[in-house]
Amino acid sequence: MPLLLTDLDNTLLDRASAYRRWARELVARHGGGEADEQWLEEADKDGLESRERLAAMIAERFRLTQPGQDALVTVLRGGLVEQIIPDPTVTVALRDARAAGWTPFVVTNGTVAQQERKLRHTGLADEVAGWVISEGAGVRKPDPEIFRLAAARARLPLHGAWMIGDSAEADIGGARNAGLPGIWLHRDRTWPVTEFKPEHSASSFPEAVNLLLGGAYSRTKAHLAYDAVD
Repeated sequence: MPLLLTDLDNTLLDRASAYRRWARELVARHGGGEADEQWLEEADKDGLESRERLAAMIAERFRLTQPGQDALVTVLRGGLVEQIIPDPTVTVALRDARAAGWTPFVVTNGTVAQQERKLRHTGLADEVAGWVISEGAGVRKPDPEIFRLAAARARLPLHGAWMIGDSAEADIGGARNAGLPGIWLHRDRTWPVTEFKPEHSASSFPEAVNLLLGGAYSRTKAHLAYDAVD
């Protein structure tokens, strides 16, 4: 059974949309406008900005007290889980991959508490064979060691595995460091790296699975499986 390694944020779940929903609510509470929403999105750096630094910048912009800033840190560290909406088509794609003989396994950077909470909140914990999280592993993507650790935890060979993810450097670059092919989720972006390219690119995780399985992804099948997900 080949190993299907997959990122979590903006791959199996839409972290970017969750952040935007949270940002809109924050701006509305403090009487801000569209410029503030745009600033919040840019300041987040697609989730790569330090949660503590981001909270401090937000507190300064909206003139929050220290307790308000501390509350922001707690919310941001929590991964905005309450704002994440599970995508049933992702669940269908994971089940299709498993039915085709693949073993889905999550490889994600982040804190254990935050990422495991996301996995359980969305139901993804029940759809994958397991996961490795950088904080618990003591190593982060793109270090190839985290991919080797995932294979060891899955008790499957790394040879023959594929990686799906939205980060050119961490996911696709990391997979390349481990000798693996990858499918990049472009999210309407241009490939940013000149040194290498992904084997494939896709607009979503279900499309990536479609490419991996080499067949047409049936809209009818996805629709019929929707009720089974609920």
